Amino acid sequence: MGEAFSNLMKDITAGKFVFTGELEPHKSTDLSEVLAWAKTLKATGRIVAANVTDNPQSVCTASSLVASYIVQKETGLETVYQLRTSDRNRLALTSDLLGAAILGLKNVLALTGDHIKKGDIAEAKPVFDLDGTQLIELIHRMVYEGKDTSGNEIHGPRPQFNIGAAGNPNFEPLEIEVLKLERKAEVGADFIQTQVVFDVDTALQFLDAVEYIHVPILIGVFPPRSYGQADYFDKHVPGVRVPKELLERFRKIRETADRSERRKRINEYNIEYFTDFIKQVKKKQACKGIHLMAVGYPEVVAPIIEKS
Repeated sequence: MGEAFSNLMKDITAGKFVFTGELEPHKSTDLSEVLAWAKTLKATGRIVAANVTDNPQSVCTASSLVASYIVQKETGLETVYQLRTSDRNRLALTSDLLGAAILGLKNVLALTGDHIKKGDIAEAKPVFDLDGTQLIELIHRMVYEGKDTSGNEIHGPRPQFNIGAAGNPNFEPLEIEVLKLERKAEVGADFIQTQVVFDVDTALQFLDAVEYIHVPILIGVFPPRSYGQADYFDKHVPGVRVPKELLERFRKIRETADRSERRKRINEYNIEYFTDFIKQVKKKQACKGIHLMAVGYPEVVAPIIEKS
């Protein structure tokens, strides 16, 4: 790990168990919903930073760079600026990173990104000039050498970024994913946030496998709001396994006739399930925090944090 520039990295370095949240700009010029959710996350007193998504699943949304800056400026909540290589070549990536440094952003999550064909502007041309690992290497060089990929000098103060990488505990075979993360650590990743994990045994196995890499891991969790949502993850998200226990409980709750009672029971079970999940992964040396992906679901965010 390099120097701790961000509040997120300073807390991790200080040995605190951290929580990060998620913010999702839409295809809109109005960020009021994003700002409102950022204020909700900040009000928990425990969310140290929130990711701002960058065209997730290649669906075009408002700029993550702009949204990250506006969130920090308007709410005081630190952001993790997500940056994908699927949309930009190294010229555009370097330019955006210089802009992020000027705006005072301190965290960047380097992502390869989904293929353009998955998104809503499928006729766009995919770029992939660099992949996520090469982007980590570029950012690290900008921060610690003051140069771009071609060795050109960056004038003025060097950018001060802590660099995040993405990991997937659900990937099979797991050994391949571990080797990818080892490479990301070698080129400069300061922390790793994982994709969604529902099965605690999968998370525990992953944490054991990556412990030797010595990069802080934040396990990604997603409390589903309904049986349909949980079932979708189980059937349609590659590699993600939703435990039968969770699916069966949600299936039974779905039979509750009263809508408000059904909502209450879902909330209670999510809090119970993910509180226990977090308590178990916290015991692992590699786990330094939780990335809580529960956008617009305030009923469970604070209780899960408090109880775990």
